[in-house]
Amino acid sequence: MNSVKNFNQSESSKVSPMGGDLEGAGVVTIRLAEKKDCKRLLELIHQLAVYEKAPDEVTVTLQHFEESGFSENPVWKAFVAEVDGEVQGFALYYTRYSTWKGQRMYLEDFLVNEEHRGKNIGKLLFDRLIEEAKEKKFSGIVWQVLDWNEPAINFYKKYDGVTFESGWLNCSYPLTS
Repeated sequence: MNSVKNFNQSESSKVSPMGGDLEGAGVVTIRLAEKKDCKRLLELIHQLAVYEKAPDEVTVTLQHFEESGFSENPVWKAFVAEVDGEVQGFALYYTRYSTWKGQRMYLEDFLVNEEHRGKNIGKLLFDRLIEEAKEKKFSGIVWQVLDWNEPAINFYKKYDGVTFESGWLNCSYPLTS
């Protein structure tokens, strides 16, 4: 009951707590994000940016965000965690290509609302990502975590095989219009 299994692109999973790790969470549904979720996803993205001490870095518009995820050629996909019908978490990813490893899932953002943490909702989302990566035959999942974000680091350490790399510096080149 506390795991997510046998998903396909159109399915969602409802997990109703009956004791155990989801106690007090309400009815949790993990499903693919829909265009109607974009406004809420941006609210959560802003919440994440504040936590990461970069609130002014989120400059994407709702229109651009929607088009990027729900146009004819979407560049991102996300799973949402609904608690009693309200989106309280998400995991947004896109396909990345590594010349060394092939196609990989790149987890861009992963967040569960603070008041819903510790109820296994993050695990349900992350497990769904793993299932998606397997279904798409990706060679792995990659992501970044800030070195001071101990709660996130401790969450990822619960998964056997997760490695934390060092030696690479992040680079970016901003394009202005």
